Amino acid sequence: MRIWQSLIACGASLVVSISVSYAGSCSQEIVRFRAEIDAKQHSNATAGLSAPESSAATTHRQPTQRSIGAAESQLGEVSSEKLQAVMAAVDRASEADRAGDQIACEEALVDAWRAFRQ
Repeated sequence: MRIWQSLIACGASLVVSISVSYAGSCSQEIVRFRAEIDAKQHSNATAGLSAPESSAATTHRQPTQRSIGAAESQLGEVSSEKLQAVMAAVDRASEADRAGDQIACEEALVDAWRAFRQ
């Protein structure tokens, strides 16, 4: 379990460092949101159900928020609809941020927070 926690922490650090290096006007909020997702997934991983390690988990790649969310969805911890809604909103926010559209980015983040907290 310690290895899993370390992988999550390393993945979160990588996401934050990459996101900050490409910082746009909305980037800090996206980073904060992703950190919140990481914390929630870490909390679920330590307190929740477990499943056997998949073959993809042994390929020496960092898990993504999507792959962790998909695994939690299969365990019934997070519904696939919720996962899709959250990640779609984060993707829209990132795209808007890259395009320099502050308003669309903020609206997408509001949608992501709303979906995340449901």
